Amino acid sequence: MNWTHVLLAGYAGAVISAVVALIRKKGWIGRISAIVLTLAAIALWNVMDAYYLKNQANQNIDQQLDAAMASMPTWQVLKEQEPEKVEQIRAQAALMIKAGKREQQVIDSIQPQILAIQKNRLAYAPDEQVVAVMQVNVAQIEAVQQVSDDACYRFLFPEVKGGINPTKLIPQTVMSQRIKADVAMMRAAWGPDKHIVTSEERQHAQLSARKVIQMMVPTYGQNLEILNDPRKGAEKEKITCNLYKDLWRNVLALPQNEAAGIIRMAMTAE
Repeated sequence: MNWTHVLLAGYAGAVISAVVALIRKKGWIGRISAIVLTLAAIALWNVMDAYYLKNQANQNIDQQLDAAMASMPTWQVLKEQEPEKVEQIRAQAALMIKAGKREQQVIDSIQPQILAIQKNRLAYAPDEQVVAVMQVNVAQIEAVQQVSDDACYRFLFPEVKGGINPTKLIPQTVMSQRIKADVAMMRAAWGPDKHIVTSEERQHAQLSARKVIQMMVPTYGQNLEILNDPRKGAEKEKITCNLYKDLWRNVLALPQNEAAGIIRMAMTAE
């Protein structure tokens, strides 16, 4: 069972969907509910391929799970913070594996539970950690686009044209930074000193997010429809990749507290 896939998959989806979820709520560029589900798939596909474990067929199920968990910093943090939840997820995965379920089926079943925990952590993390997670996600997109625009598009939307193997495209240094950012964020978001969102912060984040969207309209115009339907970018791979990179670069260009505020607001929005 590839537990690294499961544990890391949530962050990319959570961060990438942050501003988009906010836009959906406010209706600033029209209906984009489809993009939320699409971006969740992006995150899952990204990390599933990036950290594919070696074949452990000679080990029994419990040994596989224990060995995988012991080697993953993010899982260790969850184990410290919510041991009962960790055991519940682990037991569920073990039962599915023993029942003959495929790895993808197991991941699809328990990933939403991990994602919910990760999104909660991100919402309460300090500004520095929230922004760091966003920066690493942008670095992943940039690394793939350096190979080709088509690879970047497939990386973002594998369900449209078929995916890629990020293991061969994303430098190990970037993936290591991702793990460090995740661990730091999860630890900082837990305990009495965690960040608490105020009504003033939320109002300021709403104004900042509106500016981000307005900045992109002159450049992308009708191409913003790709946010509604990724299939419209299938023949515009370069534009699509640039659109998503610019979305996050515009957020990161804001003062740290504003950028983090936008992400938190989207994470806690119903």
